[in-house]
Amino acid sequence: MGITARGAGLLVAAVALLGTGFRFAYPELTLLGAAAAVAVGYALLVALWRPRLEVTRHADPDRVSRGEPARMVLTVRNAGRVRAANLLAEDRCGERAVPVPVLRLRPGRDTTISYDVPTDRRGVVPVGPLRVTRRDPLGLVALARPYSGTVPVWVHPRVHPLTAVPRGAGRSLDGRVDGVPHGSITFDSLREYVVGDELRRVHWRTSARVGELMVRENVDTSLPRIVVLLDDRAAAHPDPESFEAACEAAASVVAAALRADLPVALLLVAPEQPTDDGQPASAGGRWAARVVGRLRARRAAPPASTAASGAASGAAEAGGGPLDRLAAVRLDPGDAGAALRAATARLRQQRLGDTLVFLTGPGGRGDLGHLGALRGAYPSVVVGVFGAAEPTPPGATGMVVVDAADGAAFAAEWDGVRRW
Repeated sequence: MGITARGAGLLVAAVALLGTGFRFAYPELTLLGAAAAVAVGYALLVALWRPRLEVTRHADPDRVSRGEPARMVLTVRNAGRVRAANLLAEDRCGERAVPVPVLRLRPGRDTTISYDVPTDRRGVVPVGPLRVTRRDPLGLVALARPYSGTVPVWVHPRVHPLTAVPRGAGRSLDGRVDGVPHGSITFDSLREYVVGDELRRVHWRTSARVGELMVRENVDTSLPRIVVLLDDRAAAHPDPESFEAACEAAASVVAAALRADLPVALLLVAPEQPTDDGQPASAGGRWAARVVGRLRARRAAPPASTAASGAASGAAEAGGGPLDRLAAVRLDPGDAGAALRAATARLRQQRLGDTLVFLTGPGGRGDLGHLGALRGAYPSVVVGVFGAAEPTPPGATGMVVVDAADGAAFAAEWDGVRRW
């Protein structure tokens, strides 16, 4: 609740008039002071009345690539029996306020407004809540109340089509498999039987022990498993634009793997920072919680001529997790050396795949030795360096280094790589 300058002045005048009138026995001044006090009290009662408004909103769409259009549609309905007079409303969209016409909205009627959501920068744009300000007719008191909640609009990095996908080297419990042309099936785990499973896959010995049918779950070990490690350390990106380019490259690699129906993992070097709503970009603060997606696409790959926006939409349908994480990630100002050492140590221990893609900026070129030490765990290591003024010197033997100015240049260089 807020008393306007006019209301504050009238309240001070009422106190002064009442005091003077009673002190010096002037009934006229007392009457004027009482009238002023009654006016302020009436304004308080009018402002305290809460209008019954129903607010609905939806984004069309709620996930877009950077630069693509997105609109927010807001509908406000007067669910009360009294005309919603003297109301001013504005909707919060990111850092700007959008006026909403609700003045004198009749009972049972609604008003709809749509406006563009800014998508010129990657990130999560919080939209809402709607703030409705109730004023009295004299303009003495104004009371603002929030309606509805906050709806996020995810602005993903641009996705550049990639035609080449690393072949990698599969590992299994039966040993190492390199470049198997027709694939191989290897036991992975046991699960409960569901209708439709083939009886020849039932593991009878385990089924007899646990008392219910258990089915063998197999994996194709010849499929390459791609691990994308995004360097989100502030020390690695003196210019924030190099980090934006690295995010675009990460989104492009993830989308290409999903289109090719290949498993892919997206990891960050440093802990993720909270989003605009104060919540962490991923659950937990540990490095393991930063494995934001290990996804297998369940749909057929689109044709190679699919546009970049279509690639982003397809990746979001197959699993919006990685792209949402890339939209929310920020540069971390913490200890750069400790973060990279911890990340590489866990990569060596867990061995999440056979192809490692490390995306960094000019400040991360001095740390390529840590990546070269992972060659034993990851046969194929690709390093993308963005925003460097000079070409990056070759790293460890067998490590492919790609210098690029932005995401589009990285896509062109990526497709030109002849060996992985």
